[in-house]
Amino acid sequence: MSRASGPGHRRRTYKPLSEINVTPFVDVMLVLLIVFMVTAPLLTVGVPVDLPKAQAKAIAEAEEPLVISVNAQGQVFVQDTEVQIENLVPRLRAITENKADTRIYLRGDQSVNYGRIMEVMGTVNVAGFKRVAMVTELPKRGAGGAKDKN
Repeated sequence: MSRASGPGHRRRTYKPLSEINVTPFVDVMLVLLIVFMVTAPLLTVGVPVDLPKAQAKAIAEAEEPLVISVNAQGQVFVQDTEVQIENLVPRLRAITENKADTRIYLRGDQSVNYGRIMEVMGTVNVAGFKRVAMVTELPKRGAGGAKDKN
């Protein structure tokens, strides 16, 4: 650009760039997408269990609890791993590092014999874990307490 001044030369002015640079935005969104894709499967317990319905309120906790599931065939799972009932206590102690105040949720399929659920709960309780809770499914909205007799 020359500095010559005169009637034939105009001074060049710069206009502000009015476009948004979306490259950093796309980078951040892709990183967030990857993080959510990796963590989403970890948020659910993978053992399919048909939970019984109950009217109790949902419990909200900051830390993720340890989940024991009993499926329709009576098999016992710690998180997603199948465990024999005689190996349940050593597995729980290893996972919790012998912390007896660890919150443990017991999920039992509604078609499983009540005695099997109580056997698992009793085994966990005898092992020294006192914070054991049973998980149920909340009823759907609009479902009344009375059933049709037709």
